[in-house]
Amino acid sequence: MSPRLTGATAVRVLTQIRRDKRTLALIVFIPLILLTLLWWMFQDVPTRPGAQSPFDSVGPAIMGLFPLIIMFLITSVTTLRERQGGTMERLMASPSSKADVVLGYALAFGLVATAQGALVVGYALWVLHLTFAGPAWALMIIIVLDSILGTALGLAASSLSRTEFQALQMMPAVILPQLLLSGIAIQRDMMPRALEWISDALPLSYAIDAIKTLSKETSASSIWSQVVILLAFIAGALVLGVATLRRRTD
Repeated sequence: MSPRLTGATAVRVLTQIRRDKRTLALIVFIPLILLTLLWWMFQDVPTRPGAQSPFDSVGPAIMGLFPLIIMFLITSVTTLRERQGGTMERLMASPSSKADVVLGYALAFGLVATAQGALVVGYALWVLHLTFAGPAWALMIIIVLDSILGTALGLAASSLSRTEFQALQMMPAVILPQLLLSGIAIQRDMMPRALEWISDALPLSYAIDAIKTLSKETSASSIWSQVVILLAFIAGALVLGVATLRRRTD
């Protein structure tokens, strides 16, 4: 693996994303629009004096879902399209190894995911006035890791798919179970034991756990175990992407 070749791949992907106005709009504006709709939806819901507003209660957890889903879709479809077009084959015919290619894509989309996560958190806290007990930088770390997780899972899904339709089919299999079992709808320790064990094996569960902890505590000292676990899942998804990457679809 060569840092120079990895960096060159990342620069090429970032240039391509910059030229794709629709993808940029999807990355930048869609999470903000969805958050605004969520905030607006709760505006007329009555709240008891001194109680937390519905948006403050569910907003942080939902905020972690939008970047994950969007980055998964963009990364999986974009990467697969380049395999179908032969771009991946040309890269791998050069001195670039599979690790250079996958990590270059991961670096490019990871930078985009970081910018997206920071924008989402800033918009929620300072424009929509989301009330949050924990430090803003800690929430930003979790949301950014959520975005990068979506990128890593998208790369792995792309490597396992042959067509764009198959890549989209991966979303119900990879993302939707996490939405159901991550603790958004019901506390994970209140689930049947078998479902709780499955939940323990899903990366989004740890992001939601960290967000819920930060919503109640002013210190970030309790979330570092979840951060380490999320980083391990991201690394595992990237290793899977490297191991299963093909030069092009058949």
